[in-house]
Amino acid sequence: MAAISKSYRTIQCLLRDASRLRANCTLRSSLGTTTSSLMLPQEQLHSPCRFYSPSSSLLKKAWDPSLDEYKYWNREESKHGEASYALDMSPESIQREARILCLAAEDDDANSPLTDPGKNLPFGSRLLHVGTQPTDFPDSLAAENPNVLFVSPSCPHARLQLPLILHKFPTIEWIHVRSAGIDFLESDELPGINKKGIIMTNAKGQFSSSLAEYVMMACSYFAKDIPQLLKQKGAKVWHDFDIEEMRGKTMGIVGYGDVGRSAAKLASIYGMKVVALRRNPEKSEMDPICDEVYGTGKLSLQKLMSVSDYVVCSAPSTIETRGMVNADAFKASKPGQVFINLGRGPVIDEDALVASLKNGQLKGAALDVFATEPLPEDHELWDIENVLISPHNMDKTSTFMHEATSFFVNENLPRFILGDTLLNHVDCTRGY
Repeated sequence: MAAISKSYRTIQCLLRDASRLRANCTLRSSLGTTTSSLMLPQEQLHSPCRFYSPSSSLLKKAWDPSLDEYKYWNREESKHGEASYALDMSPESIQREARILCLAAEDDDANSPLTDPGKNLPFGSRLLHVGTQPTDFPDSLAAENPNVLFVSPSCPHARLQLPLILHKFPTIEWIHVRSAGIDFLESDELPGINKKGIIMTNAKGQFSSSLAEYVMMACSYFAKDIPQLLKQKGAKVWHDFDIEEMRGKTMGIVGYGDVGRSAAKLASIYGMKVVALRRNPEKSEMDPICDEVYGTGKLSLQKLMSVSDYVVCSAPSTIETRGMVNADAFKASKPGQVFINLGRGPVIDEDALVASLKNGQLKGAALDVFATEPLPEDHELWDIENVLISPHNMDKTSTFMHEATSFFVNENLPRFILGDTLLNHVDCTRGY
């Protein structure tokens, strides 16, 4: 029986390779490309076989672009590898070749799923070149008509280099950013990218679970008075004291995107009530996790601050959000509130935050992001006892950026090749 199964798998692989070669010829004919421009390395054509058990929904249509759940990626909830499966088993379905430029430092190991010669890229894709500025990319590459640009935060002065790369290679159709935030690309030219017909996507949904875990740790840090426990341990003092229960408390979330919702999921498991602030509150009307949703605006933010025992700020840094949580917001905050910021530092008025901590309006703050990073040694926040500081690393697992690149290679790149809707579209005008 094992021998029969092995023979069957061998036949499957032979049929797949034959299908790929046939698709290669068909695509070259339809696109008018040369053999050298489309033929992939021999090791990729003869890569080890992969086997799947397709579901009935996959056989019909793996993803429906009209549904929100398929527009954005979430590492825990989204279906993995469906487009890769479709491309691997039906290479004749290719709609276009992906010719990729990588705007990143060459020694950025987190890009290895894309740049490592030993890794097989999806059928129908080629990495043309890696560099950090236009002069790193030979002029001759223009003849290859590159249509995909992968951008890594490791590229120095990326906000300056991006417009220059797009000017040099006007055939770019799609930009993928390896991070969730795109504030490192902000420039006067950024809002015009979508108007040129160029799609931008990001790595939203890759970092949410670890940040949600940080949120609950920060809540527990103050609810269970971990600082007092550490003091008593250091002094070898046995003295019991009252702690707080998180069950029944209210968590307010400013920026109810993927990170915010992941935090809300854990908070609801703890028995907390969840209220949220988001631009389009109607999208959360049927959300079983969120108890109440407010729209954006000063009054909505103040209302959220006034009812929340814990506030989680996961909003991106944009022109609209910078300084959004200001003195008026902190004055409206519920007495004894804990403020947690894991989005972007500039969203918070740090002077107003410091004042609220000093006057006792806030019980404490847990901060993973700051207006200036690294946080200057002479900053007041270092000396405030009821502040938990982390160096913008609460999503920094040993593999988190490698996984972000793998998302590009295994999820969005096959969709581009197949002509399907890409995940995680970014509005370049809004900045997220």
